[in-house]
Amino acid sequence: MGVSGSGKTTVGRRLASRLGFDFADADAYHPPENIAKMSRGTPLTDEDRRPWLARLRRLIEERASEGRSLVLACSALKASYRQELERAEPMARVHFVYLKGDFDTILDRMRARRGHYMRAAMLESQFRDLEEPADAVTVDVGRLGVAASVRRAVAGLASRGVPPDGRDIAEVDAADDRD
Repeated sequence: MGVSGSGKTTVGRRLASRLGFDFADADAYHPPENIAKMSRGTPLTDEDRRPWLARLRRLIEERASEGRSLVLACSALKASYRQELERAEPMARVHFVYLKGDFDTILDRMRARRGHYMRAAMLESQFRDLEEPADAVTVDVGRLGVAASVRRAVAGLASRGVPPDGRDIAEVDAADDRD
């Protein structure tokens, strides 16, 4: 989780690979109206996000009911959004990895991106809405590269009982170093 441009998709894909989990990008689950709104530079409201979050919660529930684990790249900026995702049942255990970065670093990243509907000008609204989680694995993406961010996330999740598909953390670290 984190603001747009924090690396959710990049880190999330690598994290899913390291853990042996499925990967999904929450952006792919936005209804067309939300994407159109963001493309125009208009921030989404809580009401806009409600059906999207419910859809993501159902996705988590589906994967859990199939016995599959999932890394979901999702902004989840507010505590209420994270609470909605945590309501997933049955058998779903939801953990958050917060990709934290300062405004200027993230803005530079967003300006370098091409082909994404989220405009850099909307970053201010995301930082305004951001309620930093107290209980997440926090990864400082402003100071760490992708491989180090993945290692930090894997170690943080392992400390909460989420093992990387049966592999030892040292094996995961070695695989990251080769990338």
